[in-house]
Amino acid sequence: MTGFVTVDKAAGVSSAREVSIIKKLTGTACGHMGTLDPMATGVLPVAIGNAARLFDYFLTKRKTYIAVFRFGADSDTLDITGNVVENAGLVPTYGQISEVLSEFVGEFYQVPPKFSAKNIGGRRAYELARAGVEFEIPNKLVNIYSIKMIPQDDERNCGFEIECSGGTYIRSIARDMGVRLGTCAIMSSLVRTVSGVFTLENSVKTEKLTKDNIGDYIISTDEVLPFENFYPNENEEKKLFNGLSVRTDLRDGTFKIYRTDGSFYGLAEVKHNIIKVRTKLC
Repeated sequence: MTGFVTVDKAAGVSSAREVSIIKKLTGTACGHMGTLDPMATGVLPVAIGNAARLFDYFLTKRKTYIAVFRFGADSDTLDITGNVVENAGLVPTYGQISEVLSEFVGEFYQVPPKFSAKNIGGRRAYELARAGVEFEIPNKLVNIYSIKMIPQDDERNCGFEIECSGGTYIRSIARDMGVRLGTCAIMSSLVRTVSGVFTLENSVKTEKLTKDNIGDYIISTDEVLPFENFYPNENEEKKLFNGLSVRTDLRDGTFKIYRTDGSFYGLAEVKHNIIKVRTKLC
């Protein structure tokens, strides 16, 4: 059993917990395509079987979030799950926030939160932070494609729709926006609505899944890959699926390769008129 299930992650649980449910229901090794913090909800693509080999491919895809920032508050984790200090600064007006939004669009280096899963010398950053260890966390190049303001009922809070590159920390945007406005800000809620080709509209909560119905929610691997199809003949198939390469007239690039019976096999790569299987995904 291979493919993807677009999980609508529940609040207050880890991404690993949601993956474990899919693993139990399918009886197959699984992995998620980009973690969500326990407080966050929304799109968590879970890869089943060999589909997990596409982790690096999906990790870099665009993501869209709906986040709420609380201004005038501070926290060691940059969100409401940490040690929150209220009245830690002034609360800017929506007009003041709107004036600086354009500064947070584009490509720039971002400092990830210390309470994050970043690997620091073989240990998770959050483990070091909880232990009170002093350490520096390296900057990360990210891209914010767009950020739109969503007013809230409470003037201390402001919502944002943020489209960004994979690996972007929304909590860091809250921190940096607060600093830019001469105050503090933390993230009070987060929903991921889009992760590459996976969307909230097509997601399912794990509580609704059973062994009998999970097959209805599995998306086949080739459906989510935006590459052209390649159907080798019998001679080419024998060579390619045994690790050999063959000559081709195809242009350079990545192709979805199928067996002669029409079933999906995996990805093949063409370079200089030579094609070779790169990743088996069936």
